[in-house]
Amino acid sequence: MDWHFVFSQALTQAIGPTMLIYALAAIGLNVQFGYTGLLNFGQAAFAAMGAYGLALTVVAAGLPFGWGVLVGFLAAVVMALLLGIPTLRLRADYLAIVTIAAAEIVRRLARSTVWAEYTGGSDGMRGFSEPFFAMSPYSKDATWSFGFVSMDHGRLIVDLWLFDFQYSDRDLWVMTVGWALVAVFLLVIGLLVHSPWGRVLKGIREDEEAVRSLGKNVFAYKMQALVIGGIIGAAAGFVFALSRANVQPDTFSTDFTFYFYVVLILGGAARLFGPVLGAALFWFLYNLFSQSLNQAIRAELIPSSVLSGTQVGPLVFFLLGLGMVLLLIFRPQGILGNRRELMLDVR
Repeated sequence: MDWHFVFSQALTQAIGPTMLIYALAAIGLNVQFGYTGLLNFGQAAFAAMGAYGLALTVVAAGLPFGWGVLVGFLAAVVMALLLGIPTLRLRADYLAIVTIAAAEIVRRLARSTVWAEYTGGSDGMRGFSEPFFAMSPYSKDATWSFGFVSMDHGRLIVDLWLFDFQYSDRDLWVMTVGWALVAVFLLVIGLLVHSPWGRVLKGIREDEEAVRSLGKNVFAYKMQALVIGGIIGAAAGFVFALSRANVQPDTFSTDFTFYFYVVLILGGAARLFGPVLGAALFWFLYNLFSQSLNQAIRAELIPSSVLSGTQVGPLVFFLLGLGMVLLLIFRPQGILGNRRELMLDVR
């Protein structure tokens, strides 16, 4: 088996564009669920708002790329208001029901044939990412050589001990913007949660009635958390759409949100760096299992009668699911979580 290739691929994906999508969405979910206790099961819908807001503005309306980003953020804010106004004054389970339904409604509308002329229907939308990649400082034809980094024919190769990190020039530009967004959002949230505003959010999570008895407007704080988390979710939608140069409605299914929760719980809810660690670890393990099993099958270490290539995917998800179950049993607060502050009791 080529362990060099296996670990290189796993580490490449652990800091790559896909990991950044999940990290950004989980950061937004952390504001809503981790710090405020809001059960938002529709984070995929906020990501869809960002992705489709960008695509429709650039492709259908013919407006500049910057306007697409603004429209995507505004769409996420409007959706948060529409979801929050009728539900946030009620029990937490009402928000869960409404958000999971809203995510499915958004997906169904996007793939509907009625709007296919604008949204592309189930085929999705393309042609909106070129203005973004035109701003990239990384040239396909450039050849760079310095230190342990070299670029040849648009492929960046970083040699670090036993591992090779390889990214296309487009992936590298998406990663540059994605990591910058992660850094900015972490800085802003870090300042907010350590302020009086953040302490009120934690109080709402622990005992909403106690916070209300102190004269705080609980509804307003919840709405603010929902809006902020939705905006960050829209940013995840931008990265998702640009990294694939395509917006397809079925990718924003309910499963998408559940993966965000897996990432958040794995890293540790209500911890600033929990979503980033959870996303990196999730994609490292996913690719490590996938590549090692495929390599073992090719090397005939695992007979085809026992495991075939088409069965690797379901087996990997089974292993990851088993790991999450064990984590929830033995360390329900996650890797970075504080047991005294937040713990998901599954026993």
